[in-house]
Amino acid sequence: QVQLVESGGGSVQAGGSLRLSCAASAASGVSFSINSMAWYRQAPGKQRELVAVFSSGGSPKYAESVKGRFTISRDNAKMTVYLQMNGLKPEDTAVYYCNADTRMSWGQDYTFWGQGTQVTVSS
Repeated sequence: QVQLVESGGGSVQAGGSLRLSCAASAASGVSFSINSMAWYRQAPGKQRELVAVFSSGGSPKYAESVKGRFTISRDNAKMTVYLQMNGLKPEDTAVYYCNADTRMSWGQDYTFWGQGTQVTVSS
């Protein structure tokens, strides 16, 4: 019922920057609120891992591997979450997925995922 559309992936050299965006929307007549939005990533042959999460009313939390380099932010009015990635390293190469924990107007909670966007960092 909720669609997450990601953008901003691409290829950069080590030390470069990228900014990912993820916008949440729903079909006409469907209303919802967002409990939290997060970014995950999955590298080839590895499990999907949490990169950063921003809960409503809480402080952002980051994986140790990206602290000090990545910044998650939200625009509540646009229902959009961003991931600013600076100082990129080859080990940051992965497909990045947006995640949203939502509460629908009828009171049920659902988790939704974006389609993923590729980030490739070359050395």
